[in-house]
Amino acid sequence: MNPPSTPPLSTPGASPAPTPRPLVPRRPSFPQGNSPLRRFDRPTGVTSYTSRVGAPPARRPLPSQLAATPAPAARPQLIGRAGTQGVRFVYLGGLGEIGKNMMAIESGNDIIIIDCGVGFPTDEMLGVDLVLPDVRYLEERKQFIRAYFLTHGHEDHISGLPFLWPKIPAPVYGARLTLAFLEAKLEEHGLAKQVELRLFKPGDRIQAGVFNVEPVRVNHAIPDACGFAIRTPEGLIFHTGDWKIDHTPVSGEAIDFNRIAELSKEGITMLMSDSTNVEVPGYTVTERVIAENLDMIFKNAHGRVIIASCASQINRIQQIFDSAAKFNRRIGISGRSLERNSTIALKYGYIKAPEHVLTDIRQINRLPDNEVVILATGSQGEQYSALSRMAAGDHRHIKIKPGDTVVLSASVVPGNESSVDSTVNNLYREGAEVIRNREVEIHVSGHAGQEELKLMLALTKPKFFVPVHGEFSFLVKHARLAHSMGVDQKNIFVAEDGDYVEIVGGQGRLIQNKVEASYVLVDGSGVGDVGNIVLRDRQAMAKDGMFMVIVTVDHKTGKILTSPDIISRGFVYMRAAEDLIFKSRQEVKAMFARHNDKYPMNWEQIKRLVREDLGEFLFQKTQRRPMIIPVIIEL
Repeated sequence: MNPPSTPPLSTPGASPAPTPRPLVPRRPSFPQGNSPLRRFDRPTGVTSYTSRVGAPPARRPLPSQLAATPAPAARPQLIGRAGTQGVRFVYLGGLGEIGKNMMAIESGNDIIIIDCGVGFPTDEMLGVDLVLPDVRYLEERKQFIRAYFLTHGHEDHISGLPFLWPKIPAPVYGARLTLAFLEAKLEEHGLAKQVELRLFKPGDRIQAGVFNVEPVRVNHAIPDACGFAIRTPEGLIFHTGDWKIDHTPVSGEAIDFNRIAELSKEGITMLMSDSTNVEVPGYTVTERVIAENLDMIFKNAHGRVIIASCASQINRIQQIFDSAAKFNRRIGISGRSLERNSTIALKYGYIKAPEHVLTDIRQINRLPDNEVVILATGSQGEQYSALSRMAAGDHRHIKIKPGDTVVLSASVVPGNESSVDSTVNNLYREGAEVIRNREVEIHVSGHAGQEELKLMLALTKPKFFVPVHGEFSFLVKHARLAHSMGVDQKNIFVAEDGDYVEIVGGQGRLIQNKVEASYVLVDGSGVGDVGNIVLRDRQAMAKDGMFMVIVTVDHKTGKILTSPDIISRGFVYMRAAEDLIFKSRQEVKAMFARHNDKYPMNWEQIKRLVREDLGEFLFQKTQRRPMIIPVIIEL
């Protein structure tokens, strides 16, 4: 039986296109001049012209609701070569949310992937470490995937690769620092010798199937950040990546506006632009301001300076090294991710510092306090970070004491406020002075403000515009900004994860909710084994606790042999609730007596009845609904 097919893309009003030919995988074509760091043998319903500008934000389902979310009726097929050549942009993560950035661009039998990041769990995702994009759409088409292209080395853009690459293998392109960070992650997962990493630099032209990809230098909070100029059968596409304007960057060169202007002269069919700071008026402050404020803090501090920063903020780390050298202080680094990234950045020259500045954190206490800087993880109040352990008095080497100056060089991520406040309070209890960004400017964003976004729109003059990288409200506001800059509203598409945009014959349209793009959860070493049911169980136990009933019965008669054992965790303290425990046992005995004439019993049904009857009894007594776990042992 032939597989079902969808009609090929065509220009509205045109005659129906012929049935697409069967897809035939073809060998990807890559330039010979791009020598990889490592090589491997690679294993073998439409809403037309839809613009969602001004539409109310769609509510994303909570993890506990995902099980009830109906699956899409049909998945879109690849664009067939027999039809009109078109381009499809499939959004798998990063739209309508912050994190797990990933998208695919496809045309004919060729697919390229832009970024492969992780997201971070919400408060409801109890015990979950990371959130990955759902890549089932790409798994079904993995033979057509020609390459990954990475914009920069932040977690939300590269850290999904060690988990997802085995499912959808392909060569990985990136700038030097990006690949260096990625390689360290691949080594942790035992994949460093398998994944083919190919180095590019701005200005290179990389052929991947029908796509020609040119990295373009942009500024961000990390060196080697790039956007991509992608030449497609439907014209030139420009993806900004994460970007801002900084004419005096701490490391590297300024954004290459000259090249963007040259690309604009070619005619940019579609612009996809970072929306993170669309609500921030004006321009993003230059990193040089931070250097001046750090110098002031170092000058005025009489004791140790402890700075918490993100491990991937390489520019900030360089500034800390510069200030430490200027004021004759030694730096000790605490936090595995900071140690790893700093070592890589020093190795490749992205951080420059005199040899004597860096010292072992285990030896830092031998130095006078006024000669010490401690660089630590924990700017977001993470529970097991170095700074949190210091604040709680649990750090192996560093104890907070009066005279310490603690600097939080980061903006608080929404949702982390309480964790950060708790850490700050503990630091003050130990006698430290804490400096936050709201008091002194010691952190600047790596994302463009409103005026910079306007400048990008004015410079590129795109026919079509898709805002990316941000919460849904950010995307809507960025779309309105584009309209105010002259982009035709019918050519502005506000997409979310699971949507895709098509351009065929110079005409564009948004197709909504056609791609499965939910969550894949990482918990410890498990990937995808924690689903909605497990999360609901965790939420239930976190809310009202657990109540386990162990019943031993005669295998011949089904009668209870001993009084049921009860274990309560997180529900009631058993010694203080002896009467409730006794009555619960009696309730279970009575239920078994009511059903004893039906032996041999259906034990699954009996367990269900225990959960229902005992659950109702406990709710009447306590107004709480613990998770009830019945265990039946036959002897």
